[in-house]
Amino acid sequence: MSKRTALITGVTGQDGAYLSAFLLEKGYRVFGTFRRSSSRNFERLEYLGILNDVELIPLDLLDQSSLFFALRTTAPDEIYNLAAQSFVGASFEQPIATGEITALGAIRLLDAILSSGLRPRFYQASSSEMYGDTSHDQKQSESTPFQPCSPYATAKLYAHWATVNYRNAYGMFACSGILFNHESPLRGIEFVTRKIADGVARIKLGLQTKIVLGNIHAKRDWGYAPDYVQAMWLMLQRERPSDYVIASGKSYSVAEFVSMACRQAGLPNDPQSYLELDSHLLRPSEVGYLQGDPSKAMKELGWNPSHTPIEELVRIMVEADMLRVQREIRDGRHQNKVLSANFVTPHRE
Repeated sequence: MSKRTALITGVTGQDGAYLSAFLLEKGYRVFGTFRRSSSRNFERLEYLGILNDVELIPLDLLDQSSLFFALRTTAPDEIYNLAAQSFVGASFEQPIATGEITALGAIRLLDAILSSGLRPRFYQASSSEMYGDTSHDQKQSESTPFQPCSPYATAKLYAHWATVNYRNAYGMFACSGILFNHESPLRGIEFVTRKIADGVARIKLGLQTKIVLGNIHAKRDWGYAPDYVQAMWLMLQRERPSDYVIASGKSYSVAEFVSMACRQAGLPNDPQSYLELDSHLLRPSEVGYLQGDPSKAMKELGWNPSHTPIEELVRIMVEADMLRVQREIRDGRHQNKVLSANFVTPHRE
């Protein structure tokens, strides 16, 4: 029996790397895409020890011909569209580029699949940011209305509804995972959870004294990225396609995340003493609260949202950054710095 083949856009990001490792473990042949014009950052694949196992091919979501080339070359059974301009804060500065890549890139890919004659199963990476600033006493489910508050969220919502449309109009096996925030040691340093983990590690090791943040009262539903990529795969194994909220079902503030990280690093005193707030880091519009309801995924996919509780997630991240910073000190590559960080919603890159 031949191996099943998966094509992953955005393979160099956190989710792409973990999903690649997950699928390789299941015996898939994995193709991952990268942009020729971008700097090739394969560090996450190297970190997981799978760089030589993933077959890398060029792809540009702005170029329809490169999409057809990737489809002809790989003839995938499953496609996971994880590529996006995934930085919420940057989307306010680059709204058009965000729309071109995150929104129109998805529909270009869907249309290329439709025109190719292939019939792969398609996964679209949707985002909890699509819900916007909802009621603080209501969990968000698949039926909760969307009200995006950023160019990033608006672009993701376009891609989400395009996926629904191609499923309904053309009978494609296309589904979206509405993933809430999910973190790991592979999260980019520009995202708030990694900034906090890196910051407390550097404070503990005497390299800095403060972490500069914007909105520390924003609350998010945080989970562990390797658990969430399993849910992506489970969606494509169903008899019929559907959309699913993937979340822990619990919500914590940025300030609470800082407190947990400080405890894991063994920092004394009040965690607030390590924070410095900067109003310049606030966004034009803020999403104050997100908390998902994963009931449908639990029932239909058999997915377990409590596999890695937030305390364990924080421990994993802080310990990884402590080891990394210690290596930097040993190798003479460390820097004394105050880490300036806007609160940026983590998502796949």
